[in-house]
Amino acid sequence: MATAAGSTTAGKLASGKDHRQENFPVASIVLKREQRAPIMAFYRFARAADDVADNPTASAAERLSVLAAMRSTLAGESDESEEARALRAVLTERGLTPRHGLDLLTAFERDCTVARYRTWDDLIGYCRHSAMPAGRYVLDVHGESQATWPASDALCAALQIINHLQDCAKDFRALDRVYLPLEMLAENGAEVGDLGGPAATPGLRATIEQMATRTDDLLGQSASFAAQIRDRRLSVEVAIIHRLATSLTARLKTRDPLSQRVHHRRREALWLAATAGLSRLAGRS
Repeated sequence: MATAAGSTTAGKLASGKDHRQENFPVASIVLKREQRAPIMAFYRFARAADDVADNPTASAAERLSVLAAMRSTLAGESDESEEARALRAVLTERGLTPRHGLDLLTAFERDCTVARYRTWDDLIGYCRHSAMPAGRYVLDVHGESQATWPASDALCAALQIINHLQDCAKDFRALDRVYLPLEMLAENGAEVGDLGGPAATPGLRATIEQMATRTDDLLGQSASFAAQIRDRRLSVEVAIIHRLATSLTARLKTRDPLSQRVHHRRREALWLAATAGLSRLAGRS
């Protein structure tokens, strides 16, 4: 079914952001060439859906309508969404199901109507849809065992929360969206409005540190993930991502994302990636 002329589409709500602007590698040259294309198809689908959910000018109803078109197209019930058609073609070619893409859409649909999370468990529940499907998809593309999913899930949740913490002020100011659990803020004597200040209050700083510590726990749960992976190149990329995440989490314990830089500079990221990659190669039999 063709999209009606003049109707809102994912392309019209695109931010222009691409994989080179992400905090962590996406289908890097470390991976085998034949695996990069299907991963990029999933990324472009996810990027398009994320842009829809985060668009500051479209109404919630408009955004949900575009996401519904992406969902029906990915499920094979329509052909409305260009981005979903592209991913569906890759899934068909690879003999994969659309479940990870459909799970991902649940998170973006939630972003259109939910702007606060009460507890840490609520936030992890969000990550179950917003982050974990991406890792599971990459593993499926590589033919890895589902036994690797728990470690992958922990790492993907950690990456998502790191992004939430780095962007906490921007998310609040631009979208009135807060991923810091309200219970944690209250326990530390902080308020949502503190995210609009020029620097973190003591209570907000304590909340960010507390979340970074819990993120460290997730990184601990995923410490053996790279060693569980059979594909040598994917194992190296996972080790690199884990090292970058560990570094950023350490920074979040000492730096204020409202007033200080947390993101790696290019040279820093390359050094961390090189040392992690070489270490993983040296540790493989």
